[in-house]
Amino acid sequence: MDIYDKINELYDKKRQIELGGGDDKIAKQHEKGKLTARERIELLLDEGTFVELNPFVQHRTRDFGMDQQAGPGDGVVTGYGKVNGRPVYLFSQDFTVFGGALGEMHAMKIANVMDLAAKNGAPFIGLNDSGGARIQEGVVSLDGYGHIFYRNAIYSGVIPQISVIMGPSAGGAVYSPAITDFVFMVDNTSQMFITGPKVIETVTGEKISSEDLGGSKVHNTISGNAHFRGATEKEVLEEVRKLLSYLPQNNEEKPPLAEVGQSDDLRPDLTDIVPSDAVRPYDVRKVVEQVVDSGSFMEVHSEFARNIVIGLARIKGEVVGLVCNQPKVMAGGLDIDSSDKAARFIRFCDSFNIPLITFEDVTGFFPGIKQEHGGIIRHGAKILYAYSEATVPKMTVILRKAYGGAYVALNSKSIGADIVFAWPNAEIAVMGPQGAANIIFAREISNSSDPEAVRAAKIDEYRNKFANPYVAAAHGMVDDVIDPRETRIKLIQALEMMRNKKETRPSKKHGNIPL
Repeated sequence: MDIYDKINELYDKKRQIELGGGDDKIAKQHEKGKLTARERIELLLDEGTFVELNPFVQHRTRDFGMDQQAGPGDGVVTGYGKVNGRPVYLFSQDFTVFGGALGEMHAMKIANVMDLAAKNGAPFIGLNDSGGARIQEGVVSLDGYGHIFYRNAIYSGVIPQISVIMGPSAGGAVYSPAITDFVFMVDNTSQMFITGPKVIETVTGEKISSEDLGGSKVHNTISGNAHFRGATEKEVLEEVRKLLSYLPQNNEEKPPLAEVGQSDDLRPDLTDIVPSDAVRPYDVRKVVEQVVDSGSFMEVHSEFARNIVIGLARIKGEVVGLVCNQPKVMAGGLDIDSSDKAARFIRFCDSFNIPLITFEDVTGFFPGIKQEHGGIIRHGAKILYAYSEATVPKMTVILRKAYGGAYVALNSKSIGADIVFAWPNAEIAVMGPQGAANIIFAREISNSSDPEAVRAAKIDEYRNKFANPYVAAAHGMVDDVIDPRETRIKLIQALEMMRNKKETRPSKKHGNIPL
């Protein structure tokens, strides 16, 4: 056999590997509305850039008839390529081979490519479609999960890690996505759960479908385990490409600058968006749209804990992370879920050198027995911790209300804000004027012949004396009171001023965030 025969043999073997579980199983995958592992890679990466690694790896199991099953690539495709011209590393589980179940060599392939991503400072993406641990391999499959989890944790904050759930993800398989920075899901075809519906029915007697237990809507709206979802795999993979365009390659780089096509002009519509009446709701996204570059806002976790809005955007081409109270939901108050949502996003932005901007309009931490018993103290403390820990440029714009402990928690000067702006109508106080007046002037109001008139007068007195931005500005807690129309201009100036910000924290192994 000469060299050309050997080359032909090589290509024959590669073609066989690329078929995965074979034409019949590929057809079944398509019937479910799912793409194959390789089709997904082609959609995600720039055309012609994928380089596969370890295609000839096979399992080493001989029990339970496994010695009669080859399993091309051991059920996972790994390698590297480019997205928007920048390198990424990835794996894509192949459901047509052993149902994408993870075994010893399958895990080894993933661990190897994760190590390469970390060594080369590039994002890592996991396309998950797996029935879980490969039972035939026993404990070595569980050990394989451990190697992946360990790398997810060690490389967290070093390189961006993104998980895309494109089929089942059950048992131990869900913990890797949970550690990664962002989780995407596909409607109707992807699920995540620790124990499936059959196990739950056996143990607890509860009956539920896979979709109702762990589908994309559940994890995007109720559990908060996923950040994005889409109707099709193609739509979801396009969103992954979009997200990557905002992120640096690693923690030693800054996010990519975009070409600037907009001037730093006045935004007169801002004066009409936020009502002067402190109890009237509005959509904070309309404020965001006026301030950031047109069409650049990519909201994260849009369906979970909707009383706070977070996401990535650009201001004059520079990537920023936004944390915004949402007055149209729960009056913008902070509860357990919104505290978790904001704190994790703040820490992500700080890990990857993304400046933070907070748009504040908060009544306080949400009251109630359920919140208190659920641990609002511990969860609320996460926001304080995350902002205090962060060393990226941090700016706050107080749009209207800033009351109590929530004012302090949301990037106040006292916990490390670099710049705090307030609009002229801002109310910065221990509590709202109504509540404060009822406490401070309780005796005067009750002893009056016209309690309501006295109450109204005292509310105005408190508002004029304490609940305005000038008192806080006089004490240096607000750097400037600004014309709302100049908000974009002021933030552009602040970002330019802090472009070379350097700030250190005391040397330590790591802090102990109140998890």
